Amino acid sequence: MTLSYASGVSKTPLLGDTIGANLDRTVELHPDRDALVEYATDRRWTYARFAADVDAVALGLHARGIRKGDRVGIWAPNCAEWMLVQYATAKLGAILVTINPSYRVHELEFVLNQAGVRTLVSATVFKTSDYAGMVEQVRPRCKALTDVLLIGTPAWEELLRAGRAADPEVLAEIGAGLSADDPINIQYTSGTTGFPKGATLSHHNILNNGYFVGELCGYDEEDRICVPVPFYHCFGMVMGNLAATSHGSCVVIPAPGFDARATLQAAASERCTSLYGVPTMFIAVLNEPSLGSADLSGLRTGIMAGSPCPVEVMKQVIDRLGMGEVTICYGMTETSPVSTQTRADDTLDRRVSTVGTVHPHLEVKVVDPVTGVTVPRGTPGELCTRGYSVMLGYWEEPDKTAEVIDAARWMHTGDLAVMDGDGYVNITGRIKDMVIRGGENVYPREIEEFLYTHPDIVDAQVIGVPDERYGEELMAWVRLRDGAEALTPEALRKFCDGQLARYKIPRYVHIVQEFPMTITGKVRKVQMRAEAVDILGLADAAATKHA
Repeated sequence: MTLSYASGVSKTPLLGDTIGANLDRTVELHPDRDALVEYATDRRWTYARFAADVDAVALGLHARGIRKGDRVGIWAPNCAEWMLVQYATAKLGAILVTINPSYRVHELEFVLNQAGVRTLVSATVFKTSDYAGMVEQVRPRCKALTDVLLIGTPAWEELLRAGRAADPEVLAEIGAGLSADDPINIQYTSGTTGFPKGATLSHHNILNNGYFVGELCGYDEEDRICVPVPFYHCFGMVMGNLAATSHGSCVVIPAPGFDARATLQAAASERCTSLYGVPTMFIAVLNEPSLGSADLSGLRTGIMAGSPCPVEVMKQVIDRLGMGEVTICYGMTETSPVSTQTRADDTLDRRVSTVGTVHPHLEVKVVDPVTGVTVPRGTPGELCTRGYSVMLGYWEEPDKTAEVIDAARWMHTGDLAVMDGDGYVNITGRIKDMVIRGGENVYPREIEEFLYTHPDIVDAQVIGVPDERYGEELMAWVRLRDGAEALTPEALRKFCDGQLARYKIPRYVHIVQEFPMTITGKVRKVQMRAEAVDILGLADAAATKHA
């Protein structure tokens, strides 16, 4: 019997340097190559110019009193300044607190106070968000906050001027006192219930994870990575930015927020070789009317991650976008984020139906959620990760850290998984997403994958809703293709009949234009369940108590 355990053997050693030192090495090798392109404004940075501006921001922050260990918040959509602040704080040893751009006053105040943010770099406005106005609202209630810098204002320009006039040797002295194991980033996990927790990550955590993501994507100085996913999240700032700068590649920002048309235009115009996205983003790109006229011949690879990747969508990304070497990554903020990834030389079946094998220098195992014992391969259980990528802990919350990281330093992901005989992992759902219908354990992912085969369904999400008889019943929320006729529960049941066990066939169907989403493109199933109670009139069933 082979157990569901695997370790990532690699001939390539881990990086032992800091983010700043790693960037400096890349600049020495590729000073004249593109480092960053902001497509919407046509602003461009070579590595030499990028490094100069990073140092200016770092020295400007230093002149304003920022020192090693101080928390600097960044609250803005994707822009060049976001990336400059990311690397500038790393050079100072300051801890970058990445704040979700969709937060509002209540959430912003919580994060600023919980992390003890001293300086906040913020956008002024974006779409309907008045960032400057919200900052002024919370500022009197944030005791640690002493400095606010609004991007694009005279204060920001003054920061750059002060940094350019400062002694560059200061950064060299600071760098000599930094350790790769220092905390460098606090990322707040999406709090679907209660307040979010701040996953605290080190240089070593995120630099190595970005580097090995890039290694498995085959990046070098010729690659140009289109990054429409948000920088505030690991997908953007680690798998995008750090994967790029550790390989001399170029980051292309298509727009401040996700826009399918802008993403296509940027990927085509900038001859991008790689494209990132969560499944919902790729679905939007595949359904964008301008797709047929976009020259995407430069694309060869990319990453789909962030939430379960539908097999049918993955196949279309390969066939219609020409991303023959596209990979799927699996991970979570607390693990920097990637734990498993498919490889370019994996079979098509492996690349479209699994999240790959363990990442270099990491360990993964699948355990019984109750006993914690590692289960045999082919048996479902909870996926756990151990190694360099596991966070230092939740910021100032040791009790919550202990709930997810055990005494042997295994991170318990809360995700249900199966490891096959060759070590490939398939994510079958979340432990808390599992639906128990009349004593049968139902995993929504399996049903969702089947619903994707319906010719009129573009996207599908399955949730459990209260039921007085069975405890829970299944409800499918679906998005239909343009021009499709309304899909009735009866029609869907007929489609599923004979293909799925009866207890897996959704009783309810709800047609939507879009799903409730987090900023990172993850579907908020907690919100869907709450709305479903009202939509279906299930208040009485919801009030029924079960053992």
